[in-house]
Parts: sequence; C-alpha cells; structure tokens
Amino acid sequence: MLATLLWILHEIFSKMGDNKERSFIMIKPDGVQRGLVGEVIKRFEQKGFKLVAMKFTQASEEHMKTHYKDLEKLKFYPGLCKYMSSNPVVPMVWEGLGVVKTGRVMLGETDPAKSLPGTIRGDFSVHIGRNLVHGSDSVESAKKEIALWFKDDEVVTYTAGNNEWIYE
Repeated sequence: MLATLLWILHEIFSKMGDNKERSFIMIKPDGVQRGLVGEVIKRFEQKGFKLVAMKFTQASEEHMKTHYKDLEKLKFYPGLCKYMSSNPVVPMVWEGLGVVKTGRVMLGETDPAKSLPGTIRGDFSVHIGRNLVHGSDSVESAKKEIALWFKDDEVVTYTAGNNEWIYE
C-alpha cells in the first residue's frame, strides 16, 4: 500500500517537473524585419508553451561570437556573427513539456528547403542564410543560451491560467 502511494506521488511530481523544461528561441534579424515576431510567438503559445522571458535587442558582434562559439571553425561563422549583430533580434525563453525537442520540430530544418510545410521555416523561409529563427538543440544548450541572454531575475516563474487545459 505504501509502495503504491509512493509510486503515485513519484509519478505526479515527475510529471509536474516535465512541463518546466526550458528552451531558448531567438527570432533573427530577418524574422524581425519581415514582421514575423507575432507569428512565431503565436505558434509557440498555440502549441501550449509558456513564454517566461523575452527581449527586443540588438546584440554586439562579440555577444554573437559567444552565442555561436560552437560554430567558430566553420567557414560561415564570421558572416553569421556579423549578420546576427546587424539588426535587432528577439531572444525568448519558452517553458513546457518537451519544449526543446518540439520547438526544434516547430522551427523546421536549418535549411528551409528541407523544411516541411507547417513549420516556421517551411512556411516563411527559402534560404539557409535567412532562416528566421534559432532554437536550442538540447536542454544543456538551452541552459547555456538562456544564461548568456538573460539574468535570473529576467526569467519569470508563474502559473499559467491554461495549465490545466494543456497538462493532464
């Protein structure tokens, strides 16, 4: 009996923690300039994810070099960092069950030509160099990217009124 109760409590608390996963999503300069900020936010909200942090900012080239450090050996790295610092971006933190993996699926493939219709890149982008959005590729990357872009007190913890309609 006690073992069953402990198992039930474990299941309840582990499921409660699952919907607290966070991902870093950033709308790139082309997405901002094309007026797609609202569309990206709408898709994540409609999916059931919770926005817990957002900025409208123009990052320095040095900041972008830090953000994309894992790509520094690639040929396109200098141009990417220069481009990403050329105009405003919208960095955001989204929270929810499986948000990192699902968020990547929602964005589509890095190369928009390989992205399915219904994804953000598949619907709004045609060129790999202007693929509108960046999304964390792992929970570990998300933690690093969130820490790079947001102070702890800029990420808000709250209970969304629609939680009971999204999570069982």
